[in-house]
Amino acid sequence: MKYRSLVRALVTSAALAGAGVLMAGCDSDQISLATNAKANQPVPPKLIQAMVEKDMDLNSPVLVRLFKQEAELEVWKQDRSGRFALLKTYPICRWSGDLGPKVREGDRQAPEGFYNISPAQMNPQSAYYLSFNTGYPNAFDRSLGRSGSQLMVHGDCSSRGCYAMTDEQIAEIYSLGRESFFGGQKSFQFQAYPFRMTPVNMARHRNNPNMPFWKMIKEGYDHFEVTKQEPKVDFCEKKYVFDAIRAPNATRDPVFEASAKCPAYALAEEVADAVREKQATDLAETAKLIAKGTPVAQMNTGIDGGMNKVFAARVPEGNTGLSEGGDSQGLSVLAMSRAPGTIPSTVNPPRAPSSPSNNLLQGAPEEPRLAAAPAPTAGPTRVANAAPTAQSDGFFSSLARKVGIGGTADATATTASAPPSPAKPKVIEAKRTEAPQRPEAAIPKTATPKVAAVKPALKPSVSDAPAAAPAPAAPSQVAGSAPIVSSNSFDSRFGAVK
Repeated sequence: MKYRSLVRALVTSAALAGAGVLMAGCDSDQISLATNAKANQPVPPKLIQAMVEKDMDLNSPVLVRLFKQEAELEVWKQDRSGRFALLKTYPICRWSGDLGPKVREGDRQAPEGFYNISPAQMNPQSAYYLSFNTGYPNAFDRSLGRSGSQLMVHGDCSSRGCYAMTDEQIAEIYSLGRESFFGGQKSFQFQAYPFRMTPVNMARHRNNPNMPFWKMIKEGYDHFEVTKQEPKVDFCEKKYVFDAIRAPNATRDPVFEASAKCPAYALAEEVADAVREKQATDLAETAKLIAKGTPVAQMNTGIDGGMNKVFAARVPEGNTGLSEGGDSQGLSVLAMSRAPGTIPSTVNPPRAPSSPSNNLLQGAPEEPRLAAAPAPTAGPTRVANAAPTAQSDGFFSSLARKVGIGGTADATATTASAPPSPAKPKVIEAKRTEAPQRPEAAIPKTATPKVAAVKPALKPSVSDAPAAAPAPAAPSQVAGSAPIVSSNSFDSRFGAVK
């Protein structure tokens, strides 16, 4: 029975993908969904199988949740019971800014809050493979005078105020959204949070100045957690209101305006009771954790954004940024794990600015930044767990050789006459000594051929296909929302890693 359902779903997916252009002729909103082959890729068979197992239809509604600190994006899908269930979690390749909402144009912040994604916000012609616009600013943001534009979830793993996935990931996410629109969903909800709204995280970030805002959007998080239904979102008195219904004895539904006084409204009793119970439990647990001395999270305002540890382990000089928590989370162990998609050479891991004047969170305008030139190669390249070069010999080592002591075998030095020690898999963690900080600059290839030769090949896709050969160095490009090369030259840029 499940096999027949899987075959039927696959056939439906292929038919819908092929018919997308025809459907666009009837519905102007769908013109933006089906204009090229990238936008018409079918939903992968593994996801179709997961839908069958979770009792979901291919065209049922979707909902997206995103968490900055954990660098994860979740796709939820409605099952046949009418409730949403988690379909798949994607590690985020790159996000910008700090924990907290976006406030103004140029602050490099990725937005937080609740947004609706319509078919018109889906962009198959994106310079970053595929994308959808988050819809920032919403009515709440505008009521506070917040500004910003073109805040996207897109591919290419490069971000300046956006949430960046790999091309393979965004292709899957795009296809799921497309199929839900073809099934009749008018828009899907996008929920962006600083972290998972658990008692542990609320205790750790208790002194953050954004906490009042986070407590407000946590209410929407709690509504979804207890109902597994998309919360209805309204705004009044410059705040969020969730799942409001007509007040008792009212003759019409309440009308909300973000800057106006809140109208009389009510909440469904069963929903209100469940949310209150969850919030009381969370508050008690948070207070208990604080009383036990749970340390306050460090505010890393000098680091621009973060990336999931799966990607940080695969990128030279990689750093998870705010998701790291200061303990590196065992990146060396993850260096050999499968990365869910190809990581282009243009990816920029999080870095702290080299000086206060370069602090990227001070509201500097979002002007394009050219790729930095490779750092001088006068100093040696240090490789984790590999023998250092002869240049790293200290004073006492040199003195010992001069007087004839220990000249037989210096296990820690590599000379011109001795072959280098065998490279180990952890060579992916190679870091340049005293490398200058380069915010939003393309990562140049390391000058030592030995490192490039043993670097594990990047995975070309999320499928089980064999790994492709490493890509050649990409040309310099503007780091930002408008790369020098046009969107139709993606294949020429990264064709070697297909």
